[in-house]
Amino acid sequence: MNIGEKLRNARIAMNLSQVELGEKVGISERSIYNYEQTGTYPKPLVMKKLADTLNITVSYLMDEAETDSRKNMDQELFIANAKNEFGYKGAREASALIDRAVALFAGGELDDAAKDIFFQSIMEVYLESKAEAREKFTPRRRVSPKPSSTAKGE
Repeated sequence: MNIGEKLRNARIAMNLSQVELGEKVGISERSIYNYEQTGTYPKPLVMKKLADTLNITVSYLMDEAETDSRKNMDQELFIANAKNEFGYKGAREASALIDRAVALFAGGELDDAAKDIFFQSIMEVYLESKAEAREKFTPRRRVSPKPSSTAKGE
């Protein structure tokens, strides 16, 4: 399935017209029509807005072989939260953490439910650890003493 078909299916599943989707994303109805009919890829920012609005992942839109629109949504959300909370470095660390965790299961026997529980746990621990580290190691701003108020002429 190409990007145009995926966009159309997701839009219809959300019960949105092309006009409504365009308004939500901030692009024209004609652009939505073109993406759906020609299968051309929108600019990255528009792609992200479309995916967010339609509750699907960018990777789902971009990968023609991908059939699960929600696959890796939790992981992408985790990375986005890490970026919002801790900046680009936090997002890179979160992404690397997920990559390392995925490598643990290469060829493994765990079912999807067990993998989901594992990833949820890892994501929670990471965010808690980052917050604790921020609290513990961020220098406190020194509070300068207020100047004493003395009356003029004393």
